[in-house]
Formats: sequence, C-alpha cells, structure tokens
Amino acid sequence: MAQNLATTARTGRDNQRYGAQGERLVAGVVPLSNDKTKVLLIQSTRRGGWVLPKGGWETDEGTAQEAACREAWEEAGIVCTVIRDLGTIPEMRAAQELTDKAPKAAYQFYEVRVDREASEWPEKDKRGRQWMSYQQAKLSLQTRPELLEALNRSTITK
Repeated sequence: MAQNLATTARTGRDNQRYGAQGERLVAGVVPLSNDKTKVLLIQSTRRGGWVLPKGGWETDEGTAQEAACREAWEEAGIVCTVIRDLGTIPEMRAAQELTDKAPKAAYQFYEVRVDREASEWPEKDKRGRQWMSYQQAKLSLQTRPELLEALNRSTITK
C-alpha cells in the first residue's frame, strides 16, 4: 500500500472515529527489525518515556491499517508494510488515568516491517526513536499494558 508522506502531522480530534461505547478508535504499529530481534519505540510527548507509534483512526481513512501506517510515518519517520494484524486490544488503564486529553480507547495494532527510516519526518523535533530488544521494550512499556500486550502479540524474539 502506498503511503502519503505528509510533511506535517495531523493534530486535533475533529475527524476522530469513535466506537459504539464512545471509545476513541486508535491504530498503531509494532515495528520490528528484519531479524525480529528489535522493536522501534518512540518518545511519548505527554507522559515521557517510550511508546509504540499510534494515534487516532480518522474519518477520512478507509481502514485502521491506513491510519496505523500514517501514525508510524508522522511519529517515527518510518515507511512500513503491514505483516500481521495483531487484533484489537481493549482499554487497560484504570479509570483515574483517563482524562479529556487521554480518553478511553480501543487499540488496533499491526506488526510491520520497516521499509525505510527517514532522516526527516513530521514529529522529528518532538520525538526521538530507538531500537530496543524485547527485554528493553518490555521494561519501557511496563506502565502501558495495552502497548505491552501489542508487543507480546508480535513475533519479536523474546
């Protein structure tokens, strides 16, 4: 699937899709190295620490897969190909962790092959990126159980 590589990231939630229970529909990727020994994580802009590339599935995107690949480009600067659908992961955060800026969500993740890492991307000035082993990523994602679940569903070497 050809990706539209925008030079700026989308912002806001005006075009956000929502599920039947009012949950925000989020699409994300688990970007693995070719030998499946490393995963590419990005810095979170809100909470600090490291996360998987992910973001809202918008109304002008035909599939969650399309949204996931757009988010991978905007946040991590990677062009990728979906290898495997990792399924839907329900919200795992406690009620007190949910806010207007971080509402209840349902996550759709895809394992992807990284075809290219760009030196310039829309959120380069906001986020770093780093390849990590499974053990490093597991530690980095321990406070984000939905992201750790996506990692565990992937074929990364554990």
